[in-house]
Amino acid sequence: MAYTLHSYDHDPGVVSYGLEAAQRMGVSPKRVAKTLVASVTRNNRPELVVGIVPVDGQLDLKALAAVVGSKRAEMAPPSDVERSTGYVLGGVSPLGQRRKLSTVIDSSLLQHDTVFVSAGRRGLEIELSPHDLATVASATVAAIVTYVSREESLPPARAPFSTS
Repeated sequence: MAYTLHSYDHDPGVVSYGLEAAQRMGVSPKRVAKTLVASVTRNNRPELVVGIVPVDGQLDLKALAAVVGSKRAEMAPPSDVERSTGYVLGGVSPLGQRRKLSTVIDSSLLQHDTVFVSAGRRGLEIELSPHDLATVASATVAAIVTYVSREESLPPARAPFSTS
């Protein structure tokens, strides 16, 4: 499997690690993926699953739940993520996790020759074929990303202040 490691100086004050990675490496956010861990219930037992989506999108929890055969999903608590993967938030890699979790990769990532995923710490990324990523992670490929327009994410505008 061919891959390339890329490193950059991570700014600890940055909130969006994935968008920072795209900017620092000078690549489209559609090619940089974030590895998110969600909690689902399957066979009446709680289970953690991984969703890999482009950093400029959001994980569609309903779609993820449906793909893994659950009715609903919610983001896993950070302590569960770190304990199960062995990685800190912002550096969670889909590869080499402490516990092998069911993994789903968003289908949009497969349109690129290569994609970037965390290499296990903030400021370090692995560039590889999305097909290789799916194989190595034993992942299912499905549409699990959603996009919210900037206008939808802004609070409603307030009427100007008037003294009359």
